[in-house]
Amino acid sequence: MNISPVTTEIIRSGLIQAAEDMNMTLIRSSYTPTIYEGKDCAVALLDREHRVLGQSSGLPIFLGNLEECTRYTEEQFGADVWEPDDVWVLNDSYIGGTHLNDCTVYAPIFVGAELVGFAASRAHWIDMGSKDPGGSMDSTSIYQEGLRMRPTRIVAAGVERPDMLGLIETNVRFPYVTLGDMRAQIACARMGVRRLGELFARYGAETIAAARAEIFAQTERLERERLAAIPDGEYAATGYLDNDAIDLETPLKVTVRITVSGERMTIDLTDCADQATGPVNCGSSQAVSAARVGYKLLISPTVSLNGGSFVPLEVRVREGSMLGAREPAACQYYYSSLGMLIDLVVKALAPAMPERVAAASYGDSMIVQFAGDNPRTGEPFVTLEATVGGWGAWQGGDGETALINNVNGSLRDLPIEVVETLYPVRVNEYRIREGSGGAGTWRGGDGVIREYVMEADQDLSLWWERSVTPAWGAFGGESGTPPRVTLNPGTVRAREMLKANSLRVRKGDVLRCESGGGGGYGDPAER
Repeated sequence: MNISPVTTEIIRSGLIQAAEDMNMTLIRSSYTPTIYEGKDCAVALLDREHRVLGQSSGLPIFLGNLEECTRYTEEQFGADVWEPDDVWVLNDSYIGGTHLNDCTVYAPIFVGAELVGFAASRAHWIDMGSKDPGGSMDSTSIYQEGLRMRPTRIVAAGVERPDMLGLIETNVRFPYVTLGDMRAQIACARMGVRRLGELFARYGAETIAAARAEIFAQTERLERERLAAIPDGEYAATGYLDNDAIDLETPLKVTVRITVSGERMTIDLTDCADQATGPVNCGSSQAVSAARVGYKLLISPTVSLNGGSFVPLEVRVREGSMLGAREPAACQYYYSSLGMLIDLVVKALAPAMPERVAAASYGDSMIVQFAGDNPRTGEPFVTLEATVGGWGAWQGGDGETALINNVNGSLRDLPIEVVETLYPVRVNEYRIREGSGGAGTWRGGDGVIREYVMEADQDLSLWWERSVTPAWGAFGGESGTPPRVTLNPGTVRAREMLKANSLRVRKGDVLRCESGGGGGYGDPAER
């Protein structure tokens, strides 16, 4: 049927707003600051063919990735498995691609007796029963990283399954908040069911189908036009992770090879390190997602994400590599290699589009994690915090200062007030790490300094990347200053402290974390 542009745009906006409503439901209903403050989550509405109808702001690293969970479920159990008012959960690293803490909760959407789509969200559960609270920086096997769930029905016909909730409850350290966050995701899914149902009730299935087809076609045309403007050719870039946290002396290669041919692009990731002993691996679906983030940054950042977005893009991943891990590879810190991958997509395409690329950013999430017994409450606790840093400069402007890395998008570091209120830690200093951005015609953005004072004995875990290969410059710009972590004044244990697992710290100890700066762009002499 023919559909007017006005109706198409109203439905497009309605689908995106439905996803935003889902996201707000999740954030406002969640129990842990990782979600309600840090916003470590993402949501999407999918059609019955598992294509994105609308995706909210959230973590870009899940870009076009949530549908892998619904698609896999259907492949395993058949299309008849879906029933109204059911809700499912999945966190398997080799299916969803991420670590076990990232749990995807999804529900089928029916209009009458017809399946019309799915509502899905992914959020970080604070603990999955790994060998260390919250997650382990030195795991060598997926079996050390906690409860692993393939597609599992947790709500049947609108009723929570006590057997499955009991299984989760007895396998995590913080069952109350874990089940609270799970129920926030269930509420999020139900909001998606409601909002998509409202659109169908207002416009009818035929009009929604026509609008969807037009939206997907428009997006695909825009993507192809942007690709056609890039000179045909082969482009490549290589970078290295510091290490896998087990073998501290061996860097791990990540290579990106890009082929542009007319209106199509291929990103080849097959020439990267084999899966590592340490927890830097990921499932192939997450490597595809990261490649899409790099692509989206350069090719079509202003075009909304939907089922037409990546039709002209092919991503190749080698099974058994660090980016295409197989069981039992450890995956807890999968995003270090993916942050590198995103920056390498930009670096590879720099010769073809110098006016659009930026130098490398500080790159990693720079995780600070405390765990122990809180003397104020007598209860165990674990906190997880990502650290902001400097972004790379670009042609026409300095890099952004004190911003979350491009892997994580809408993620936030925790406010000082939240940290000090909930945990036995005091933030003694929080300021810009001035001069940490790389020099250039345009300077890289600066990192930050965050200094903590322990108010009780507790365990400290850290994961800080890009100390060996800091944020590189572009077109003559200098690299940013690498990160640094010190424990107590005058003590620098750079190599050990950057990847520390359950290091025992004492009351009064001072932890000083200095995140890296972004790379500069252009010859510094021209500034």
